[in-house]
Amino acid sequence: MALTAVRGALGFLSRLPVGHDEDAWDAFRRSSVAFPLAGYVIGMFLAIPLLLPLPASVDATLFLATVYGVTGINHVDGLADLGDAAAVHGAEKRRTVMKDMDVGVGALLAVSLLVVGLALAAVGLVALPLEAIIAIVVTAEVSAKLGMAGLAAFGSPAHEGLGSQLVDQTPRGFVVAVIVSLPTLAFSWPPLVGIVMMSASLLTTAIIGWWARSWLGGVSGDVFGATNELSRLVALHVGVVMWTLF
Repeated sequence: MALTAVRGALGFLSRLPVGHDEDAWDAFRRSSVAFPLAGYVIGMFLAIPLLLPLPASVDATLFLATVYGVTGINHVDGLADLGDAAAVHGAEKRRTVMKDMDVGVGALLAVSLLVVGLALAAVGLVALPLEAIIAIVVTAEVSAKLGMAGLAAFGSPAHEGLGSQLVDQTPRGFVVAVIVSLPTLAFSWPPLVGIVMMSASLLTTAIIGWWARSWLGGVSGDVFGATNELSRLVALHVGVVMWTLF
């Protein structure tokens, strides 16, 4: 069951060729622990381009290509929808804008800041030792997925849809997900680096969750996607800063 849940998580959270079927999806949406476990796998793939002995600009470009080659653009689409929603007033109008196929200024700004932020994080990462690069990228990915598990455990659905299918897990499951995420702290030395990264990522998730509840009426698939992207971005930058300081 656990392997099936992880396969379902990888099928949902990435474009890795693990196959898609209803059993895997059902196992995943009932298993909080599958989120961070998938984060370990995805994080290792994302670290690869940053380990190549190439100019920082080339590594940064390859990193961006790998991030969205491995994870797809569905989560970015969620961030774009939330960007458009943030630009209007009223919960009902925000939900309407999020379903609109048109791309507004809010979406363009949100996605642009995300891409620039990831590129700058990559430039900072390539200046660090190889072990630091792996530690930061994997910890950031696991932390982002842990945040999604938190939304699934503590969030309430805004409406029927993808979000409502995922928001069907328990706080106990989230505790197990936290325990499974703790080995990432062993990647970094001192462990305070990983602790601060994970804390910053979870704080980002909490802010997005609060915003979604207040402005949208609850969690949706777009909120899950935006949480993944922004939590990863914050954790990467915090990791670079912390590793540089220590």
